[in-house]
Amino acid sequence: MSIRTAALLALVGTAGVAAATALPSRADNAAPPAATTTVVSTTTTTTTTAAPVTTTTTAAPAKTKKSLASSARAVRVESVFPAAGQLLVPKTVVRLTPNPHARIIRVLTQFRPDFRVQEILAMSTRTGTDGKPWYRINLPMRPNGTYGWIPARIVSLAPTVSQIVVHRSSRTIDVYFHGKHALHAIVAIGAPGMETPLGHFYVQVRFVPDDPFLGVFALETSAYSKLSEWPGGGVVGIHGTSAPQLLGQAVSHGCVRVSNQTASALRRLAPVGTPIWVTN
Repeated sequence: MSIRTAALLALVGTAGVAAATALPSRADNAAPPAATTTVVSTTTTTTTTAAPVTTTTTAAPAKTKKSLASSARAVRVESVFPAAGQLLVPKTVVRLTPNPHARIIRVLTQFRPDFRVQEILAMSTRTGTDGKPWYRINLPMRPNGTYGWIPARIVSLAPTVSQIVVHRSSRTIDVYFHGKHALHAIVAIGAPGMETPLGHFYVQVRFVPDDPFLGVFALETSAYSKLSEWPGGGVVGIHGTSAPQLLGQAVSHGCVRVSNQTASALRRLAPVGTPIWVTN
């Protein structure tokens, strides 16, 4: 990825916004099937197990009008993770632990500075110190791999349907869609000193670039490169390329370059919120 890549990924402009709004709607935006969700009241206790995560609830007896009113304010907790979605409030603080008094890590708003919707990726749930369900979310920030907690009641989520796995050593990408292997292709990765970061990330934005250098389609991820002086803070992308002869090499500034054919497939297979694993 060149400096133009990061600049475009952070671009606030009419062309970028128009392209984003013209894209197909997210495949995982519909409400999850009943089998994958559990309804719990704000007075219940939630426990979680290893993935796939399930939730069990024990309802408190409703003895008074006050407790009945409390039970009516139900919170939907997704029982399949990862799950992606959007905030239901204008902004929220993300805390270090599921505790309303825990240290604040950062503040998230419904809309990013470029006016796009802020996507949320939740990895698990837990009952907080307030007795209410919280989500552990993957945060798009430095350092990579930062996680925090938000109350479940302020976000609407649906289980994700895809996942992307990038292998740095073999310089390949694999995409899984609805649990099936859907794509395997060669990629270019970050050059020495500008390596594509390892870790767990997700797709934040999808757009059609207006620069042929980025190919026919691009994904903005929640990962950050080592080059923090770039516009946008060095956001890592997965995008097509105008130089397919460089695929299979370590030549970018941190982005994952794919063929335009692969980029077109990602438009169909990788909705906003798709988890990304970058491994060695």
